[in-house]
Amino acid sequence: MEDVITEAAPPSRFLEEDLNIFTPPSPPLPTPFLIFPHNQQSQPLNPSLLIVALSPSSLALFHSLRTVSPAASLLLPELPLSIPDHAANIFPLSPSALLAAIPFPVPAPRAHAVAKALLTGRIRPDSVLILDSFAPCNFRGKLSSDEAVAFKLENAAERKTSGREKLLADLEYYPSGSVVDGLGAAILARCQVMNVRASLCVSWPQFDASVVSLIKGLLQLGVLRGFNFDLNDGEVLKFGRIKDRVLHSELYI
Repeated sequence: MEDVITEAAPPSRFLEEDLNIFTPPSPPLPTPFLIFPHNQQSQPLNPSLLIVALSPSSLALFHSLRTVSPAASLLLPELPLSIPDHAANIFPLSPSALLAAIPFPVPAPRAHAVAKALLTGRIRPDSVLILDSFAPCNFRGKLSSDEAVAFKLENAAERKTSGREKLLADLEYYPSGSVVDGLGAAILARCQVMNVRASLCVSWPQFDASVVSLIKGLLQLGVLRGFNFDLNDGEVLKFGRIKDRVLHSELYI
């Protein structure tokens, strides 16, 4: 006869998700927010173009702007500011263009909140270009480890734009059946809701000197004609490897 005291308890008849209903929910995280210099407290930013750099390659491409005073900063309250690169700075590229450099990975539950904080209220761009990367497991097709590739996704407002007016006129579309995840997908979805022109450029590998050159060429032939990137190859490679990381967020197919 089994000893009811020493024998292991039988499996619970409840599923794990059913047991969670007996525990109080975690308190909601504070909303991400923007801060502005004291002399711009009441002035909204209305650029014709907002570039959002998420991938290590795009962050390395604009790394020289770290010495420029930001026009605004995006903060997540749960990230301690004592750790470097826990603030997303927004830099002026020209009188009509801004760059939002987001150097930290944004987890899935926070992606849409960050996208909403970036594009609601004080920053009202006419168009948005997102520079992100993708993982091979999300790509439907074959990838060469020695070749840099980039594709684009567009929302409905950008698809209505024709010819050379497109943000990424010379780039092929992301293959059907492939998936994009991360904050970039959430920002593209937010632009769709707001009816703001938006294009998402995804590249692979996540960081490589050839990817940096590819993105630089696309920008110089398109939305940033004549912009001086002030690149130092050695510093770019070092900076990009530090920023190489994987993003996790909602899916956008």
